Amino acid sequence: MKTRVRAAVVLICWLFAVAGAAEDDSDVTHLTDDTGNRMPLRTVVPVYPERALADRIEGQVQVCFNVDREGRTSRIAVRRSSNRLFEKPAMLAIRGSTYAPLPRGEELSGIKTCRTFRFLLDPVAIEVPDELSADVEP
Repeated sequence: MKTRVRAAVVLICWLFAVAGAAEDDSDVTHLTDDTGNRMPLRTVVPVYPERALADRIEGQVQVCFNVDREGRTSRIAVRRSSNRLFEKPAMLAIRGSTYAPLPRGEELSGIKTCRTFRFLLDPVAIEVPDELSADVEP
């Protein structure tokens, strides 16, 4: 059961990260370098920290990094963060991600790429049993 909940939270976190990247948000740096066609080959989804899950903490982290000729990420650094709990998972996700290598003859632009991860929880729905709701007067 715990594994299912964790998997659902990770999936939701990934969906919000992807949806957040698509939004036109002036404080979110674009995910790709517009001067080339470098596309992510492997995108790693950050793991929601257990402590943040237990305490129902949400937040976001913007991580900036370089991509080398072979498509590996380097010089990974947190640019902005709402809570330190989310920084390490976001950095590990970037470290595990890879990009398409540069074609021969193409020059490396040297532009930093930034990515914003949003860690969001599902709202908690509390059901009131019928026998308890009958005792409550409107």
